[in-house]
Amino acid sequence: MGKCLFSVGEEVSIKSSDEAVTIIKSQYVKNMKRYSYIVKEYPTTFFFEEELKKK
Repeated sequence: MGKCLFSVGEEVSIKSSDEAVTIIKSQYVKNMKRYSYIVKEYPTTFFFEEELKKK
């Protein structure tokens, strides 16, 4: 299991739109061997690490 790149409460940007969002939950997806994140602005959608970037 790798290290989580982003922490809960951290403000990051969505790479495709450059929109600022806040992470509210992170979860390791074992079968995909990477983390997924749920953000406050889109609580029904999850993002993978490669879709987000630090501000």
